[in-house]
Order: sequence, then C-alpha cells, then structure tokens
Amino acid sequence: MGHTTSTSVSARGRSTVPLLLVALVWSTSAVMASAQAPTSLAPAGWDAGIKLSEARDRNPDPSIVEIDLTARLADVEVAPGKIVKAWTYDGGLPGPLIRAHVGDRVIVHFTNHLPQPTTIHWHGVRVPIEMDGVPDISQPEVKGGDIFTYDFIVRDAGLYWYHPHVMSAAQVGSGLYGALLVEDPADAVGVIDEITLVLSDIGFDSKGVLESADSGGPAGMVFGREGNYILVNGKVMPTLRARSGAPQRWRIVNAAKSRYFLLDLEGQPFYVIGADGGLQERPETTETLLITPGERADVIVTPRGSSGGTLTLRAQLYNRGYGSVEYRNVEDVLTIAFSDQPTLPVQTLPAVHRDIAAPKVAGATRVDVVLTLPPAGADGKSEFRVNGVPFWKAKPYMATVGETQLWTVKNESKFAHPFHLHGFFFLPLDEKLEPIHPMAWKDTLNVPIDGTIRFLVVFDERPGMWMFHCHILDHADGGLMGHVHLGPR
Repeated sequence: MGHTTSTSVSARGRSTVPLLLVALVWSTSAVMASAQAPTSLAPAGWDAGIKLSEARDRNPDPSIVEIDLTARLADVEVAPGKIVKAWTYDGGLPGPLIRAHVGDRVIVHFTNHLPQPTTIHWHGVRVPIEMDGVPDISQPEVKGGDIFTYDFIVRDAGLYWYHPHVMSAAQVGSGLYGALLVEDPADAVGVIDEITLVLSDIGFDSKGVLESADSGGPAGMVFGREGNYILVNGKVMPTLRARSGAPQRWRIVNAAKSRYFLLDLEGQPFYVIGADGGLQERPETTETLLITPGERADVIVTPRGSSGGTLTLRAQLYNRGYGSVEYRNVEDVLTIAFSDQPTLPVQTLPAVHRDIAAPKVAGATRVDVVLTLPPAGADGKSEFRVNGVPFWKAKPYMATVGETQLWTVKNESKFAHPFHLHGFFFLPLDEKLEPIHPMAWKDTLNVPIDGTIRFLVVFDERPGMWMFHCHILDHADGGLMGHVHLGPR
C-alpha cells in the first residue's frame, strides 16, 4: 500500500465528493541535521532491563502481522520479591508489544482463559466498528474458553495500545493492557536508539493478591482508584542505561486506569515530536510532560550527567481532583544510569515536520457536552453525568458519514477527565476556535477541573455506534460515557 501515515483532513460535510477525499490523508517529512544514516550512540545493552517482549508474527507474508494472544492469570514479578497474581496477555505485564507497518493487515487470534468475559479494544486505531471491542455494540463478549479473531488494517503510524472493554476499570487495573506500535520508514526522525515505555500502576497486598476493584466504595469510584506500585514496562523503578549527551526516542503510553503522569527528568527537557495520532506539526520543548490515562507522547530526550552517575524520571503532583495532591509526594518512575563513556557534545535534534490541514470550522455541526457530578444520593452513591444523565440513561449523539462536528466539552465537576473518542482522531482548538499549535491529531484529551476543551472531528466512512468516555475508567463505569451513532450519508 502507499504512504498513508500523516493525516490532513478534507472536511466536505455531506457533499457527494468520494469518501476517499474525506478520509484522513497525511504526509510527513523529517529534516535531518546530517545526511548520514543515524547510528546508535547508546551503550551496549542500554535497554536490556526494560525492553518489552514482542508478539511473535506467525505469518510469512511481510504485509500481514498475525499473532496468537491469550488472556490468562499469571504470577508476575514487578520487583525483587514482589509478585502479583495478575490478569495478563500471554503471561506478561504488560502484554507483548505488537509491531506493524502502515498498511499492514493485523490479525489477532484472541483466546480468553480468564474467569470473566472480556474483549480487546484497539485504543486510537481506526478500525471497522466490528473490531472496536465494545461488548453488545461492536461484538459479543468473549467468554472463558472462547476465541475471537480481530482483523483490521493499520492506516496510521504511531503508538497505540490495547485493553479490554468489559469491566474496564477492574480488568485494566488487574494488568490487561499492551502496546501496538505502527511504524513507517518515511517517519524516521534520525534517532535510532528508541524504546516503547508503557506507564501504569497496580495495587496488591503482601501476598500478591490484587486490590479489590471496588475498594473505597463510591468514594473510590469518584476519585478513580490508583495502584500502590508504579510500573514502567511492568517493572517498579527499572533502570535504563545511557551515554551522557546521547539522544533517545521514547514512545510513551499511559495505560493506568486513573493515574496521571506529570513527568520531570530533573529539569532536563523533553523534545516532543508526536502525540496520539503520530507525529505533530512541529516539535516543541517542555520541562515537564503531562500524559493522562489513554494518551501517548513521542519524545526525544538527551540525558546529561556524570560518568557512572544517575538521573531520575519522576512523576510530579498534578491536581486531577481532591486527594490527588493532598498529603502526597512526588514519585520516582525510572532510573537512568550513565555509562563511563565521555559526554557527547550538544546534538542538533531533528527538525521533524508534518503537514496537517485543519478541518473547516465553518459549517461544522456543533455538539455541546457538559460533564457533572451531582451530590451523592440518599444511598451514598454517586454518578457522573453527561448533559445531565449517566450513560445508562443517555441517548446516542447523532452524526452522518462525511460530517464535520465541532465539540465543546465543559467540565463542571471537581475532577479532571481525559476525554477519549473511539475510532476517530480529532483536532484540538483554542477559545477562538483556532487550531492549537503545534497541531496534533488526538483521540484522548484532558479536560481540567472547571475547564473546557474544543475540537473538530470528521466522521469518515465507518458507520456504527462509537463510544466516548472518560479514560479514568472508574469514572466511565460511574456514568461518564456515551455513544455517537454514525449513520450513512
């Protein structure tokens, strides 16, 4: 297939222009500081203590990635002597990294050996509705002992991830998640030392028994439960080796069910080149990097330190609601250990560029959404609401194939919400309804406390019932969820 990784949107509303023209079409380029091919600058075995296991492709066709994936219980050691009886894909925490290239057909023969039904949702991937993994809407639940085959084409380069959509908070919190990396040679950014980092957390006791999924009762749901162990690729405080001054490309996904990661590398900068939907319009530099549940970030870091010294990646406190900053401490995430190689001189980082054509605001259908949390009822139970009702009382929002919609999502609750839309990328806008620069395609976007987000979304050729929800999964289970009924033109 041809190069289809970058996404610029042609917004043509309900016209009779062929659907191909309203699909997401994109192109990227990376302007390199040197004409020479990049070479590794990292010390030998730099990622050995943290690298993800990878799924085995059993299909010899280079354009097909075909794997077997099994959900099952397994004992997993997350730190020396710390073993948890986790829910896993293929016995690992996280599940295996699935690698594919743009245009590949991905086939996953999924077997469920868990004591509950489950599914797989391919977060951020523009799959057909039949492959979206939402029970009773896009597919039936996969019961214990049953097999379901997921089969779809990956259209877009970027980092995505997979997780269940049955009792999502409980199952993701118990360990069911993994990363899907879709690559494209045309998106090379000139940094060969690359690693995928799956950030998460998990809660369990001294006997390795998982924390109850309903711990804390209604208050636990309102807050969004966090585990007592922070994990990077399934490990507590792992070590990544580095040569001082040598750039590394980190592909990061936050797979935690509630926890926000406000990352800080002891003040050293993150050079951000991409987000949920692949590379962004241009790079930007930041000293802290916020990644909410469900979001991804593509960054280049250039750790600098003394020979034999260390650097610590930490999660700073972020106010996502009462209890998230009170009486809490900054938490360590991973250690960077420097080799005894001489520090490299300052490197010129790649001037990554991506052409993104913003959809037109004029003519877009307006959709207003208000998120609230009324006082608890007489029974002490709370429920989040979308436009006045929890999801079990809500009617679907309507859309038509080819339609551009302008969504305004206002948060009137006292908890932040990472808003996720299944199946489609959207473009964030500012208060003046102008694209936020650098432009980036998103499928998950934080709605701060008392804040408002705005975005444009073009609904393409895939009719069906598509879910949206808060990716604090306890909030979704507690009512903060809805559907878009995408009908034919």
